[in-house]
Amino acid sequence: MTDDAQDRRYDVVVLGGGSGKNIAAALARAGRSVALVESRLVGGECPYFACMPSKTLLHSARLGETWEHAVARRDEVTRHLDDAATAAQMAEAGVTVVRGRGRVVRPGVVEVDGAEYGYTDLVVATGSEPVRPPVEGIDDVPTWTSDEALTRPDLPRRLVVLGGGPVGSELSQIYAAFGSQVTLVEQAERLLAAEAPFVGDVLADALRRMGADLRLGVAATHAERTETGLRLRLSDGNHIDADRILIAAGRRPRVADLGLETIGVRFDPERGIAVDATCQAVPTEETGGDGTTVWAAGDVTGVAPYTHAANYQAGVVVSNVLGKRREADYRAIPRAVYTTPSVYAVGVSPLAASGLELVAAGYDLAGTARSAVEDDDRGRVELYADRARGVLVGAAAVGLYAEEWMSEITLAIRAETPLSILTDVVHAFPTYGEAIEPVLRELAEQL
Repeated sequence: MTDDAQDRRYDVVVLGGGSGKNIAAALARAGRSVALVESRLVGGECPYFACMPSKTLLHSARLGETWEHAVARRDEVTRHLDDAATAAQMAEAGVTVVRGRGRVVRPGVVEVDGAEYGYTDLVVATGSEPVRPPVEGIDDVPTWTSDEALTRPDLPRRLVVLGGGPVGSELSQIYAAFGSQVTLVEQAERLLAAEAPFVGDVLADALRRMGADLRLGVAATHAERTETGLRLRLSDGNHIDADRILIAAGRRPRVADLGLETIGVRFDPERGIAVDATCQAVPTEETGGDGTTVWAAGDVTGVAPYTHAANYQAGVVVSNVLGKRREADYRAIPRAVYTTPSVYAVGVSPLAASGLELVAAGYDLAGTARSAVEDDDRGRVELYADRARGVLVGAAAVGLYAEEWMSEITLAIRAETPLSILTDVVHAFPTYGEAIEPVLRELAEQL
């Protein structure tokens, strides 16, 4: 190690300032010397380019605000993409913030813009990046990723959204609500194709009612400029004329050019860094032991692409770096989509229940008194139990505020609460949460 690197020696170097911010601050407060390396904004994607701006715009849409007011409020919430306050919080916690792109050059050393930083523990929390679909000509037409769609003031007159997952669904609703002519293109037959079929069906109906045109079961094949904008050709022979394409076709872990191969970390460009139950990076082979340890948290691990999952892994990393062994349990990581109505799923999906004999039961929200109060009876809840063990292992719901009233099911799955206790839980009247009660009783009768 060079003399300069010795001068910049830290107990922990964290690559990435999203969930990495939480890790760095917690470890610094625990007495470790910590450097946080970030090439964009300290805080990561969520507060500036993802969760916060999208949920703010969705809220403005529900309130019926103008686009101009919604954008102004969004920019206020995202602090006009200024991370000075967050960086100051890091400094206050004792973290050294290093601006630039970090790369491991050899075991125990990270290089940032020519300067070397030594470490004993390395944490990789570099997040993920948008996937650009292999559509011929797409590089020659106006496109946005979610980053641009959630930071620009423009309101396209005609917008094509490529992708019917959580991001594509939320952005379609945002732009349709504010007056864009939105066409959503999804290769699968349903929105949110990995979830229970009813979820995508209800959400599709909601988007159509807002004026969005859904092209499901077709793929984009070719894009070209026209005199009035662009034309996107589809696999079914049809085409769409638009002003811009919003690419929401998924994300991949950001692992390229981090130098991970120099320290024997197992990673894949599509699946990210392999980690064990403690969030320690899995080595490619037995190493000789150089006294350093590599950890990973967040989207870069490919485990669950959600901010709350990243923050959960961050807590696991902190505990283990401090010598307090903790293992992650991913059985009850929520999957939420904040559209209106919102979507909430957790645990096993009925489409991916390998090795389990599921018992399922469901209830339409129209059967609750709250649906009359809200004048909104859209939605349904389904619960899935493991017949062998008699406990809940999965759930899916779509309806107003589902992300709130379904939280108890996340706890039930994580704690493996017996159905005999769950069926005795009393819900306040009138709430959508009451819909859970008949479902639990039906499950109990089937087991």
